[in-house]
Amino acid sequence: MTTLRREVKTLELPWRFTGREDELELIRRSLTAGHHGIVVTGPTGSGKTRLVTEAVRGSDRARAAGTPETRHLSFAAFAHLLPEQVSLHRAVQLLSGVRLLVVDDAHLLDDASAALVHQLAVHGRTRLIVVAADGDPCPGAISRLWTGELLPRLVLEPLPREETEQLLTAGVGGTLEPLTLNRLQHLCRGDLRLLRDLVDAAREHGLLTCLAETDTWAWRGPVPVTPTVREHAAPVLEAPREARETLERLAFAEPLPLPMDDLDLRLLEDLESDGLIRIDDHGTVRLAHPLHGPVLRAAAGRLRAARLARTPDRCETALAAESAALTGRIERADVRPLPTPVGEWLAQEGAAVPAGYAAVRARFSRLRGELREAAAWAREGLRGAPHDARCRRELALAAAQSGDATTAQEALAGYPDLPEPSAWLAASRGDADGALAAIGAAIDGMVQRYGQEVAATGDDGAVEGTLTVSAERTAELLPADGTGAAAAAEPPCADPAFALYDLVRLGVPEKAAELLPADGVFARHADALAREDGAALDRAAEALEERGFLLFAAEAHAQAARAHRDPRAARTSRTRAVALARRCQGARTPALSGLVLGELTARQRQIVTLAAAGLSNRQIAEQLTLSIRTVGNHLYSAYARLGASDRGALPWLVELPEVQPA
Repeated sequence: MTTLRREVKTLELPWRFTGREDELELIRRSLTAGHHGIVVTGPTGSGKTRLVTEAVRGSDRARAAGTPETRHLSFAAFAHLLPEQVSLHRAVQLLSGVRLLVVDDAHLLDDASAALVHQLAVHGRTRLIVVAADGDPCPGAISRLWTGELLPRLVLEPLPREETEQLLTAGVGGTLEPLTLNRLQHLCRGDLRLLRDLVDAAREHGLLTCLAETDTWAWRGPVPVTPTVREHAAPVLEAPREARETLERLAFAEPLPLPMDDLDLRLLEDLESDGLIRIDDHGTVRLAHPLHGPVLRAAAGRLRAARLARTPDRCETALAAESAALTGRIERADVRPLPTPVGEWLAQEGAAVPAGYAAVRARFSRLRGELREAAAWAREGLRGAPHDARCRRELALAAAQSGDATTAQEALAGYPDLPEPSAWLAASRGDADGALAAIGAAIDGMVQRYGQEVAATGDDGAVEGTLTVSAERTAELLPADGTGAAAAAEPPCADPAFALYDLVRLGVPEKAAELLPADGVFARHADALAREDGAALDRAAEALEERGFLLFAAEAHAQAARAHRDPRAARTSRTRAVALARRCQGARTPALSGLVLGELTARQRQIVTLAAAGLSNRQIAEQLTLSIRTVGNHLYSAYARLGASDRGALPWLVELPEVQPA
C-alpha cells in the first residue's frame, strides 16, 4: 500500500476567523426568540459562508446548498433531507421540524428548492439563514425573501482595511508592510478566498520575505499563477488567440497606458463589451481587472515576455510626471487620492524607487494621515540612498506622529538640522516646550531666507508679508530636482506653510494665524483655534477632511471637543475625531491625546446598528422582542453617548454593516 505524505507546513488549514463582529452578532441575534432568520448576501469570496459557519458554530442545524450542476433537478439541494419523490407541500411538512436550516449558495438553487425555502420562511416554524451571492441571477423565490419582507437582509460589504490587516496578520503569523497590504487589496477587490490563495502562494514560492528593519512581511515580484488565480483570470487566459495577443500587449504596457491608435478598433469593441478592458475619456485603454495584467505577464513564455516587457528605466518620464502631480496637489493643499500606478509598479516589482520620488510619496501619504504608508515609502527610498535627508525627514515625521520615538530618533541620527521632525519627536515625548522651540527655529529660518530674498529683489515689503504667499510660491523658493521633489541639499525646512501649520496642530495658533494665507483652510483652522470657537473648528475640520487631510481634520475636531461649551456638541466633535483618527494608521499626536469615546453597551450598539440601517423603532422592537418605548430609551442614551442629534447622524458616527429591513 502506498501512503501519500504532505508536509505539515503545506496543509491548507482555515485561517482564524477575524473581524466582522457586528455582522456576527446580527446573525446570532436573528436566531433568538421571536426571529425567523436572516438572508446574507455579498460578492463572491467575501466570506459569507465562513461568517455564517462561525455564527452557528455549536448549534444543531441542517444544511443545504445549491450547485451549478444540479439546477435542473427538483429538490436537488435537499436530496439528503427528503425522500426521492416528494411534493412541495410534503417537503415543507418534513422540514418544518428542523430548528435551524442553513442554505448556502441559494442563488444556485433549483426552482423547487428555492420554492421550498420560500415556503419555510412563510410558515415561520424553521429558522433560516440563507446565503446568496450578489451579481448572479437569483431565483425569484429567494429574492422575494427580502423584497417581500419575510426575512431581513444583511449585505456583506468588502472587509474594511483594518479588519483585512487583522485577518492577514493572523493568517501570516506577522504584520504585512503597508505597500504589500495595498497591493493585495488592489488585486483581490474584497475576494477573501483569492486573498488567502495569493498570500499562501507567495509564501510557498519564497516571495513573502520579512523586512528586518520593521519585522513586517513584504511581497515583491510576480503574481504566482495558482489554480485559483487561473480561475479568476480565465476570461483573459482563455480568450481567442487574436484577443489574447491584444490583452497581452495591454498587460505588458502597464503601468503606462497604451494609446487606442495602436490597437485594432474592432477587437477593442469586442473586449470592451465583454468587460475585459476599459477606455477612459482620454482614449486610454487599460485592462478592466487589476489581476489580469500581472497574470498575463506571469503566464507568458520567456521569449514573449522578453520582447514585450517594459523595464523600469523606461518609466522615468512617467515617474517624474507622477511626482510632479503629487507635489502640485500638496502645494494646492489638496491631498485627495491620486492614481500613481508607476511608482506602485516599481515597488511591487522590487525595482529601485528613486529617493526623490519616494520622499514625495511619503509626504503625500503622511499629509493624508496614512502614517504607516508614509514610513514604508520613505524606507523604499532609503534602500537605494540610505543617507537621503528627504526620506529620513519623512520617516522621522511619520514615526514621531505615530508615537514611535525610537524610529524617529534613529532616522534623525546624523541629521540634527531637521527642525520639523525634531519638533514632533519632542512632542511624542511630551516635551511641548521643546517642540515649540524647534518649530520656532524652523520659522525663524524661513523669515531669514525670505528676508534675504526681499533684499536681493529690492522689495521693501515687510518680511511677514513675504510669508503670506501661496503654497505654489513657497515651493518656488525651494530648490527642486527633476522629479519635482526638494533636492538633497534642500534647506532645513522643506514645507514652510506646513511648518507654520504645525504650530496650530500643537495648540499655539496665534503666530500662524497672522502669517498663513487668510483665505486658506489652514488659516481658518488657526483663527478658529485662537478664538476657541468650537463650531468654527468643526467647520475647519470638515474642510480639511474634504481636501484629504484626515489626520488634521481629526485634530481639529478634537480641539473643537475641548472648545465647545455645549456638552452634546463636544461629544459630537469627539466622536468625529475618534472616527477619523481610527483611519490614520496609529496616529498619536498631542491634539488627539485624551480622546475617549463614550462606549455603547451591547444592547445599545445592536439597536444603533439597526437604526443606522434605516429600521424604524417599531421594526427594531419586533426584531429584538422589545417594547417600542425600550427601543426609544436605548436610542436616546446612545445619542447622548455618541453626541448624535438624530438617527441621520448614526451612519456617519459609527461604522456599521448595511442591513435591509424586513
